[in-house]
Parts: sequence; structure tokens; C-alpha cells
Amino acid sequence: MDAPATPLLRTKLRAPAPRPGAVARPRLAARVAGDDAAALTLVSAPAGFGKTTLVADALAGRPGVAWLSLDPRDDDPATFWRYVVAALETVRPGAGDGARALLDSSRPSSEVLVASLLNALDAPGDEVVLVLDDYHTVASPEIHDAVGMLVERRPPGVRLVITTRADPPLPLAALRARGALAELRASDLRFTADEAAAYLTGTMGLALGAGDVAALGERTEGWIAALQLAALSMRGRDDPSAFVADFAGDDRFVLDYLAGEVLERQPDDVRGFLLRTSILARLTGPLCDAVTGGGGGAAMLARLERANLFLVPLDDRRRWYRYHHLFADVLQVRLLDELPGEVAALHRRAGAWAEAAGDLPEAIRHALAAGDAGRAAALVERAAPAMRRARREATLGRWIDALPAELLRTRPVLATALVGTRMATGRFDGVAALLDAVEQRLAGPPEALVADDEEELRLLPAQVAIFRAALALVAGEGAATLGHAARALELAGPADHLPRGSAAALAGLAHWAAGDLVPAHERYAEAIGHLERAGHVSDALGCSLALADIQTAQGRLGAALATLEAGLAMAAPHGAIRGVADMHTGIAEVLVARGDPAGAAGRLTAAEALGEHAGLPQHPYRSRVAAARLRELEGDHAAALALLEEAGRRFDTDFSPVVRPVPAIAARVRLRAGDLAGAARWARERGLGTDEEPADATEYERVTLARLLVRRGDEGALPLVARLLAAAERGGREGTVVELLALRALAELAGGDERAARASLEEALVRAEPEGWARPILDAGPGVADILRAIAAAGRAREPARRVLAALTAEDRRPPAAAGPAEGLSEREREVLRLLGSDLSGPDIARELVVSLNTLRTHTKHIYAKLGVTSRRAAVRRAAELDL
Repeated sequence: MDAPATPLLRTKLRAPAPRPGAVARPRLAARVAGDDAAALTLVSAPAGFGKTTLVADALAGRPGVAWLSLDPRDDDPATFWRYVVAALETVRPGAGDGARALLDSSRPSSEVLVASLLNALDAPGDEVVLVLDDYHTVASPEIHDAVGMLVERRPPGVRLVITTRADPPLPLAALRARGALAELRASDLRFTADEAAAYLTGTMGLALGAGDVAALGERTEGWIAALQLAALSMRGRDDPSAFVADFAGDDRFVLDYLAGEVLERQPDDVRGFLLRTSILARLTGPLCDAVTGGGGGAAMLARLERANLFLVPLDDRRRWYRYHHLFADVLQVRLLDELPGEVAALHRRAGAWAEAAGDLPEAIRHALAAGDAGRAAALVERAAPAMRRARREATLGRWIDALPAELLRTRPVLATALVGTRMATGRFDGVAALLDAVEQRLAGPPEALVADDEEELRLLPAQVAIFRAALALVAGEGAATLGHAARALELAGPADHLPRGSAAALAGLAHWAAGDLVPAHERYAEAIGHLERAGHVSDALGCSLALADIQTAQGRLGAALATLEAGLAMAAPHGAIRGVADMHTGIAEVLVARGDPAGAAGRLTAAEALGEHAGLPQHPYRSRVAAARLRELEGDHAAALALLEEAGRRFDTDFSPVVRPVPAIAARVRLRAGDLAGAARWARERGLGTDEEPADATEYERVTLARLLVRRGDEGALPLVARLLAAAERGGREGTVVELLALRALAELAGGDERAARASLEEALVRAEPEGWARPILDAGPGVADILRAIAAAGRAREPARRVLAALTAEDRRPPAAAGPAEGLSEREREVLRLLGSDLSGPDIARELVVSLNTLRTHTKHIYAKLGVTSRRAAVRRAAELDL
């Protein structure tokens, strides 16, 4: 070996100093510093994952750490070993004397050199940790062989830590099998959500909300360098959220970093492969071969993975991969810049491979990217039935919207598919005109029609009638809805189950909206059968949910449960398809009505575990409403209202009537929490009065108003309850009947008619018993317990009354949730607080409330104390913050 031409750089032997404000990562530091059994700790990840920082921080202050920062100039055995000897002598002075003498006097073999070092280290003393940082800069096989020998033959108390961008050719498999290898890879090193938040808002001092931090963490996939580059790009920007929304691999800092640190360092064959395969969302060997027109794709992918080139394996068998999203963005930018003439051809080859493999969505994506609109249109037509079955209308709509409009004029199947996507996503503009155009085209010469799916073309007349029925339903035209649905049934054949099921469902909706529950029930039962036979299981689950709602309105909780359980059984062979989560949420709602919050919580947990992708459009809001109910039953009204606010933002009934508006549900929560003013504010904003004739569509809201009037002891409560009760009896809505009987009992009690109150509540209990209704009685109001006790005292309490009374007693004994300011205010104090927000003076407020000025001052003092304020203005502002 030759002597070095230049002196050693001592700075290469010092670990980097800790960075100010660096994010602490104790879970990873413990893995670096704590695994004494490992001969080698390998920290292997692409550039920018914080490998050096992690190891330096983990070993900071620890005795016996010999650090060596490598660079390409060390890829020479003599230079490399001189630096290793120097590093070891920083912790074991004299340990390298023998090796240095060999290096200075002769050309020793690696075996002799390493043996000399090992003998010197095999002596009593502190543990030695040799850190070789940036080991990927070493390519010499002689060095690798010698380091392998050093690891294999190490004496006790000596171990190595290697940081590298690519796995080194060391005996890793053998070490792993013996349990002598500790590994930290990119998946371990990526920032968690908490670490990303600490870095962006703490270290970098950016004013980002939790949503922006989460979005940036998702876009960067926890890649630390990208987070740092994004933070640098954001500095000085007025709208960081807009930057986060647009952040991608074409950000100039990210582009420059990855181009300089990764892409430009690759040999031509690797670089060309990366650029050409960057168009793929997922990579596998045969697909890469088809796109590049070459061979060896699988071997190249394995090579890229070993080199840590931002390749993410998608399965345990290492058959499918994807690029890190930002890396893929950078590659695509460079592809367009360097090989623009190849891009369309690459997409066509990828599309052909995907189509042959049966992956129509990917084939469509490539056809669109290649600018081949005709091919894309044909593929979309073929894919449309499966997309509708899976309720992926939004994706289908995006595909069709990406096609030139003139294609739709000759392709009625495609135009009708566009109508379906728009209606499913609540976009009704232009739908009628599209249907007119389709009918005109169908009335013309058949040879002018272009269709790749002849079966879909045959069904178009019935399908058009179905969409016209849906349009009429949205417009509130029940008779027209039924007319178009009947026309669709005439046009469909006996075995055309999809149009027959769709038409039946729309007719059911029209009946339901009109309050005709019996025919609505019949049509929905028909719809479920047809849709299941058509293979549209998600749609059948949607109809099952609606049927269960109708059965609940009829008071038939047992039937509703059976319908939802049957839905789960129907879906079981298909996995977590859309609609399964809705079945669990629907069951949770029924269990709450029966007074079984524990069972309901279990069902909501099951729904949540499935994920929102297993839910229909209603699921995001309905699941939050159900969760709010459970929080309320736990006494946490603030959490319940927060969930309902979120539910309001996600509100989507998917064509079903708005039976239970979220604001009315929130008003009931406020009412049960004692916030009568809040409930009254909702009633005023809705413009609800007591004189209107009950309408089925607004029954839930009017019963809510009745609850408010009963709680306030309003004399108009009893007449309103009576009218609502009569309407519910006529409509066969037994659940509402039970609720109103309980309310009537409270109104009668408030009017001093205790005998009538007991009779009303006893009737409610009798009618609730067969189906297990509990909450309509438990939630009616505080006076229910008094009436039940009176019934018991009279010796007339049957089992249902005793059970309800026991449940009420148990709820009364429940420790209250921590009360916030809103819950701490009395009703009188809330009235005072409301008037403090007016222009009235103190004496005027006292006159308004018919109290003395001293009494008003006492109320005001209590309000200030409970809200933590010291002035009228601050109290008003705090009240607004708390939505009081």
C-alpha cells in the first residue's frame, strides 16, 4: 500500500456537533446506541433522511466512539485504513501503532492489517464503537472485504456503526441470521407526524396549522430533507397553506437537491431507466420491460432497491414497487425536459400492458396522458359498469371530464355515464340537456352511434328514464318521480336487474319523502333484491340503510337491525366494499335507541376500523352524528357539539330525504345540556312556529321545537305535541309516537295534571316495550323520573317502567364530565349574558329581567368568574368564542 500524499484531516475524525433545535428522536437513538449485541448497526437510507444527525446525536457524549466521516477520496485502501487507525486512536491511544507501522513500511495484505488492529483492540478497556459515516462513498472491493473481516472477527466490546445511502457488499444476510445486525432504514427514519410538526413549527418557526403540517408530512412521506426544503421555500410567504397545497417535486429546491444529490450521480443505464419508468404509478419487472423496450427490469428494480434510490416496495415478495412521490415528480420533470419526444410512446406502451393485464383504470390514465382521447373513451366505456358497482363515480367523472366534449356527442353510453357521475356527486347543472341530447341521438340512425359496450347501449332508454326520475326527485316532484320510475320499469326487461332496482329505489325515495312509509318500504325491499342480483352490492347496501331508516321511523327497531345485519352478510364475500361501514353505523344508531351505548360504541369502532373508503356518501356525516350521541351520553356535551359541527360540514344524504337535520340534532344536545337559549336560537333561525300544520318532512324539527317548549313550560307545548302525535299516528311512525307520548306526559305534569301525565307515560312505556325503545323516553326531560316514581309509588310500575327508572337513576349517578364555562352558567346567567351583548345599560337590563340592580350585579359577577374575564366587553367576546 502507498503512503498518503497529504496529511490526515483531523476534522473527519470528529462527529458533527448537535444542530440547534434538532428534533429529538429517542426511539431511534436507543436503537443506535443501545444494541450492544449487534456487531454492526447499519443505518441505510436515501439522501436526506437524517442518518448522520441521528447517529451523532445518539452517540453524543458516549465514551469510546471513534468517528470517521468518509468521502470519495478515501476509496483507496491505504488512505481508508490510515483514517480508521487515526479514528480508533482517538479512543484507544496506541491501538493503531502496529497497523500504522505496517502501512508505513510495507504493502500489507488486508488480512494482515485487520488482524493487527483486532489484536490491538482485544485488550481490556472501554467499549469501542467505530462509526463509518457515508460508507457509500467506498467502492473498493478490497476495503469491503477487510471491513467484513473486521465485523466478523471483532473482539468483545467492539462494534461498528455504518451510515450509507446504499447497502454495502458486506455479509449482511449472515449477520442478520445470527442476530448480529441491527438495521434502521428509510421506513424507520422518516419523520412521524409529531416529529414533522415539531420540526416545522418548532425548529423552523413556521405558523402552520395542523392540517398543513399533516398535508406536508403526507406529501413528503416523512422525508426529512424534503420537509427542510419545503420549509425554506415557505419562508416569507404570505399564504403557507397555498404553498403546501401545491408543493410537489417541481419545487426548485427539491428539484435541485434530488438532481444534484441523486440523479446526476447515477450511471447512464440507471438514469435512463429511472426517467422512462417515472410515468408508472407502480412498477414491476415485466411492466418496466414493456415501457423501456428492454429487458432485465426486475433485476434493475432490485438494484435500485439495494441502492436506496427512493424505491418503495409494495409487497413482501418484492414484485411491485413505487417511487417516492417527490422523487417521481422530479423524474417526470426531467423526463419532459430531456426526452420529450418519448413521453407519449412510453405512456402508450404502459397503457397497452395495463389493458392486457386487465387494469383498465391504469390503461385509461396512460391513454389520457398520451393524448389518445379516442382510445381513452373506449376504455372508459368498458370500465364504467365496474366503476359504478364500486361507487367510484367521482373517478369515473374525472375521466369523462378529461375527454373532448365532441366525443360525448357520438357516444351516448359515455354521455349517460357522465350524467350518472354528476348526479352521484350532486352536480345537476346541464344534466337535463345531456339527457335530451342522448335521447335525440338514440332516435337517430343507429350507424351514427359509437358504443363499445352494446349491452349498455341497449339499456340506455331505461337508464335515461331513471335519471329523469332522479332529477324530478331532486326537484321535489314526487308524482313525476314515480312516473319516470314506472316508465323505466316498462322499458327494462324482467332480467334487467340494475335498472329495475334503481327505478324501485327512486320510487321508494319518492314515497318516503311524501311520508308514505309502507309503499316506501315495499319499493326498497324490491330494490335490494334486484341490485344484489345485478352485482351492485354497494348500491344494495345503500338501499339497506334507507330501508332500516324507514323501519326505524315505523318503530320497528328489530326489523331495522335484521336489515342491517343482512346487509353485512350480503357484503361478507366482497370484503370491505363501500357500504359495509354504513351497516355498522346504522346498527350503532339502533343500539343507541335501545339504550345500549356500549354495543353502539363497538359498532362504531368496527366502522372506523374499516376506514371511510368503506362508507357510502352518507357515512362521513352519519358516523359523526352517531359518535356525538355517544359523547353526549357520556356527559361530554362540548365534544358532542364539536362532532356535530364537523358532521354538518360533511353532510350528504345521497338522495335520501333529510329526515334528521344536523342543526336540529345539535339543538337537542343543547337542550339536554340545559342550554335552552341555544336551542331557542336554533328555533328562531329556522323560523319554526307552533301554528303551522305538521308536515312529515319537518317532523324531526317540530318535535325538537316541542321538546324546547315542554322544557320551558310554554303553554303552547301541549297543543303542538297533540297535533304532532296525531300526525305520527296517522303516518305509522311509532318511534315518534313513543317520543311524543313521553313529551305529552311532561307537558301534562307541568300543567298540574299528574294523573294524565302518568297515563301518557304508561302508554309510552307499553308501546316502547315490544321493540325495546329507550332513548325517546330517557331523553324526554328531567320530569320523566318524577312521573315514574309516582307510578311506582302507586304500585302500578310494570317491568318496563322499572327498567327505565333504573336507567335514569344510573345516569343521574354518573360522574359529570368536566364542565366548561358553558355548562357552568345557569339559565338566568345565560339570559344576563345575552343582554350584556346588547346596547342596554345595566339598569335597563335589570328592568328587562325584572330584577334589582344589585341582583343583576351579582349575576354579572358570577358570569365574569365563570368565564374568567373582568369586563362586560370581554364577557361578550368570550361568549361569542364559546358560541353561547
